[in-house]
Amino acid sequence: MFFVRSLIGLACLALAGCGVVYTPQGVPRDGAGVRVLPLTAESVLAANRAPYVPRALPAVFDAVSGGGGPVSPGGPVPPQLLDRPVRPGDLALIAPPAATPGPYLIGVGDVLLLATRTGGTTVEELSGLLAAQSGRQGYTVQDDGAIAIPDIGRVQVASLTLEAAEDALFQALVANNVDPTFSLEVAEFNSKRVTVGGQVGTPAILPVTLTRLTLEEALAAAGGVATGNLDYALIRLYRDGRLYQIPVEDYLSRPDLQKTPLLAGDSVYVGDEFDLARAQAYFAEQIEIAGIRAGNRAQALAELDAEVGRRRGALDEARGNFNARIALDAVDRDYVYLTGEVAQPSRFLLPFGRQASLADALLDNGGFDIETANPGQIYVLRASNDARELGAVTAWWLDAGNAANFTVATRMEMRPGDVIFIAAQPITTWNRSISQVLPQIITVGGAVSGN
Repeated sequence: MFFVRSLIGLACLALAGCGVVYTPQGVPRDGAGVRVLPLTAESVLAANRAPYVPRALPAVFDAVSGGGGPVSPGGPVPPQLLDRPVRPGDLALIAPPAATPGPYLIGVGDVLLLATRTGGTTVEELSGLLAAQSGRQGYTVQDDGAIAIPDIGRVQVASLTLEAAEDALFQALVANNVDPTFSLEVAEFNSKRVTVGGQVGTPAILPVTLTRLTLEEALAAAGGVATGNLDYALIRLYRDGRLYQIPVEDYLSRPDLQKTPLLAGDSVYVGDEFDLARAQAYFAEQIEIAGIRAGNRAQALAELDAEVGRRRGALDEARGNFNARIALDAVDRDYVYLTGEVAQPSRFLLPFGRQASLADALLDNGGFDIETANPGQIYVLRASNDARELGAVTAWWLDAGNAANFTVATRMEMRPGDVIFIAAQPITTWNRSISQVLPQIITVGGAVSGN
């Protein structure tokens, strides 16, 4: 028996010398360029000071719509964003074309002030006109486009310039044998408006008058731009079924954009690149409030929906293209690597736009093997980025044998290239060594017995 035991011992030594016996992985506690530091509630603050900015998703994943140009139904499709991420510096300037407002055209709801001579038969015959003059109350253009003058009748003035309206009134007065000496002015401008909403001081409805209204004046009247994020801030202008946009940074630096003339029916919405849905709702509401005839209103809403739909299509294509590149592993990503007694050796993808913790990396990949792993020996191995410490590694050691310490893992931030290593339990090392040596012992024992 002693002879057999001696043979077994010699077999074990021989196998160990040949490297057949299981050799466990471990983290040296000193030397070899490795510094082991306990991971505690205090030391985790130092570990987290290692600089790292998580990769950002392309802005198209935050946006309600991407870029694209103004179109009308049946017109050309705006350029697609494809795989080009939209960043603050890439906000597209889609300025409205040069426009000249032209002379003011009288419209329904305007109040015209007709002033006549204050004596003689004209006053007796046009007593209503004199009252209008003295009380600063004139004649409202009614929904059929006419004003009603006592003893004169209805005079069509809608869609006429002030000069043309004077000619029409002159003809009406002459036809009724009334002294045609008068002056005409617009006392109240109610028929044509520009609306300003969104992130401004005070949303406003501004009348279009005889003088030109500019974008700068409209925003000033609404209290100015009130968005806190100028990098993404946009001034959107909806006009005749077309949607234009001016980045606020461009607007502030270019006087020509500030002097953009606004036309009757324009709607201005100040927001950011990511809130086109709210802008669309605002513009749709303004179309309804405008009181356009039913057919035109429906067409205007259809044009707005088509414009937003095309832009959303471009956004969906950009997102789909990016997701395809992700699936093909064609996008740069940051990884953390898991080895040792983990459920599955693997790499953990650091997420976009946020920090990931040690707990995230462990539990996202199934955690550690509870039968073989030593929870008191969890390490985060982090290589030094200092050229003066080439090859140096800091091993942040978490003793999760005390389950309360695992709360530190929820605060330990991961960095690209970190290696999470979990050592084996002593009994696991012993069992694996025995499982490799035992077949050799049986073979040696059988050979001895045969002799």
